[in-house]
Amino acid sequence: MLNEFKAFIAKGNVVDLAVGIIIGAAFTAIVNSLVGDLINPIIGLLTGGVDFSNRFINMGAGEFASLAAAKEAGAPVFAYGAFITACINFLIIAWVVFLLVKAVNKLKDATARKEAAAAAAAPAGPTELQILMEIRDALKVRA
Repeated sequence: MLNEFKAFIAKGNVVDLAVGIIIGAAFTAIVNSLVGDLINPIIGLLTGGVDFSNRFINMGAGEFASLAAAKEAGAPVFAYGAFITACINFLIIAWVVFLLVKAVNKLKDATARKEAAAAAAAPAGPTELQILMEIRDALKVRA
């Protein structure tokens, strides 16, 4: 059973998946910073400084100046602004990932075209059939 586990771990797919998860976690921090520190302030400027994350409907008694104050007081709130912010963040992150995948695919395609051009430019050797025919002809001459 231990040998089977070693064989499973040694497979390329498992290692690739682990590397992808680790890089994905690191990439998440970069994308979150991009969204939170660069893009959300621009959206705030375009919307007149509206901070969606602090929008809520108080479903209990009392008045609260902010969502944090309402949550601290334990009041039931309908925090629709946090949902809007999460949706905006998702769309931005999806767009960034789309652009990244598109760039990687473009790079892969360019590399594949270069390799195909190099393979086409390389002189082709004789085929197996041509070699067998040469051997046959050489054997006929000796006979």
